[in-house]
Amino acid sequence: MSYANLLIEDVNTVRTITINRPEKLNALNHATILELRQAFAAARCDAAVRVVVLTGAGPKAFVAGADISELVTQTPVVAREFSRIGQQMMREVETLGKPVVARLNGFTFGGGMELAMCCHLRIAADTVKLGQPEINLGITPGFGGTQRLTRLTGRAAALELCLLGAPISAERALQLGIVNRVVALADLDTEVAKIANQLARSAPQALRGILDAVIQGGDMALEQGLEFETQCFAITVSTDDMHEGTRAFLEKRAAVFKGS
Repeated sequence: MSYANLLIEDVNTVRTITINRPEKLNALNHATILELRQAFAAARCDAAVRVVVLTGAGPKAFVAGADISELVTQTPVVAREFSRIGQQMMREVETLGKPVVARLNGFTFGGGMELAMCCHLRIAADTVKLGQPEINLGITPGFGGTQRLTRLTGRAAALELCLLGAPISAERALQLGIVNRVVALADLDTEVAKIANQLARSAPQALRGILDAVIQGGDMALEQGLEFETQCFAITVSTDDMHEGTRAFLEKRAAVFKGS
């Protein structure tokens, strides 16, 4: 499938999806959101894809936010639908069942920060700035920023970032738990590739079980979440990969997981 606003590249079992609107700092417009939904649906259905890396084109931005030129013309009814479509796309990323790694190479603001937060791991260059600046436009975050930010950082930090709208450094984002790692810009590709390749070598069903247990089970009451974890565990024990992993451990060799 060809896309007007995305680039797709496969290296072995790792697929990289690049938002390709550098002249707009990769801002999210309606068309790009729909293309992201299509691209992640394709990745979900492709058994050859074990890991997805999501990034932005050009040296300046991961995603600098929503496309303001489109946003300014929206009526409340259109804006509500735009918010829901964006939220649905990001929930589909979050529940993909395969690890999604955000490669943060530049400005990560507004909708871009919301998009990064729905990914499972976030690796940021030390030059990156992040923030939820919607308050400066007289609006609230609309793609899940208030909800995922609160879950990642707690209420105090979420309120500070959303109420003040000021950008923060990658190091501050690391302290708050918004990103997982911060590396020098020159080392970003190496670090992302190392993590993506490690994930790609892992057992796919075990990866999915962990993602489901943390993301879906984490929204449940503790007793329900524990039972959900038990079901995920039982499913993985029934897989060929479980037998391969345990045999490889006992035989002191590297396991070769096939996803079955």
